[in-house]
Amino acid sequence: MAKSETTAAEKPKIQTVEQVSAGGAAFRQNGSDFEVAIVAVRPSGRWQLPKGLVDEGETAEIAAARAVREEAGIDAEIVEKIETVEYWYFGTKKGERVRFHKLVHFYLMKYVSGDVADHDHEVSESRWVKIDEAIGMLAFKSEKETIEKANLLIAKTLGKNALEMNRDDTL
Repeated sequence: MAKSETTAAEKPKIQTVEQVSAGGAAFRQNGSDFEVAIVAVRPSGRWQLPKGLVDEGETAEIAAARAVREEAGIDAEIVEKIETVEYWYFGTKKGERVRFHKLVHFYLMKYVSGDVADHDHEVSESRWVKIDEAIGMLAFKSEKETIEKANLLIAKTLGKNALEMNRDDTL
């Protein structure tokens, strides 16, 4: 075998990095509509739910509240856990290509105070949108599904189905 050729067994293994994040589907009622806060992140501008890494010594719940405050500009209280999403992606760490194994704990969170205009520098825009609009805007299928589950939890918690209420407004 020539020196430049390598077999699959000889290729260097890509390091796997474990990451744990937490975030929230923060909602509020605006008249008869339920809205959720979503964020467009830099540099891509893609719409997603606010989330951030869980720092050492921090619980997922505290990290979720912090991420919603930093990225969406609002304070919200946790109602209950929606789900944990798991996925894999490739990126770089310290200049090396790595594979990330990520878990994201998402919580249903009720708006308390603050303004979506008060987001941090990592976010290009934060806004309130109706739940059905959020499902159409979010970039990731898993986050669309998280919002659908959040809607069911809102219905269970408040006895109101946000998607149905929002659709009734358009009739």
